[in-house]
Amino acid sequence: MSEDGAGGREARTHEVRAVFTDETITVYQAYGAGIAEPALAAGRFVAPFKRTRMTWIKPSFLWMMYRCGWATKTDQERVLAIDITREGFEWALGHACLSHFDRDRFTTETEWRDTLRSSPVRVQWDPDRDLDLQPLPRRALQIGLSGEAVDRYVDDWITGIRDVTPLAGKVREATLTGDPATAHELLPPERPYPLPADLAARIG
Repeated sequence: MSEDGAGGREARTHEVRAVFTDETITVYQAYGAGIAEPALAAGRFVAPFKRTRMTWIKPSFLWMMYRCGWATKTDQERVLAIDITREGFEWALGHACLSHFDRDRFTTETEWRDTLRSSPVRVQWDPDRDLDLQPLPRRALQIGLSGEAVDRYVDDWITGIRDVTPLAGKVREATLTGDPATAHELLPPERPYPLPADLAARIG
């Protein structure tokens, strides 16, 4: 999972791709206006957002579009881009457990289940999506936060929240009208995230 995904290297099927700076990384969530509006006003998640529920964050914009149906699904009509600290993001991955049993990382299924129950973060890999929301060969990472991880996310990691619902509409419109070049130009400039080797191994 290197920072440079240029040609000449073996294609990676599992790779964290995201918009990031030296200090932050952008993840996405979709909510109804009841949660999105207070969050945008406060710059963090506040009631009626519930910390007691697992909350899933996604670095891939197009996977978020697939999940929320271009912001058309019920209670997912507002797409939020959340900038969080890279330190927090990497803390989450360092305390994560894969949502599926992996024989390369766990001796027994019981060991995996025990780890899953005790971990405040779970991760899973799902097919990333193209502009038509069709699956790509590479996988995109989804990160589920619960317990301590949700508290850290809300209280410590978030540096900014933006409403990117209008952007979702523009990308969708360009795609539907047969203008993929414009749609690609509008997409957030995601690139491979340079994960430390120990974290890359932990999340597969």
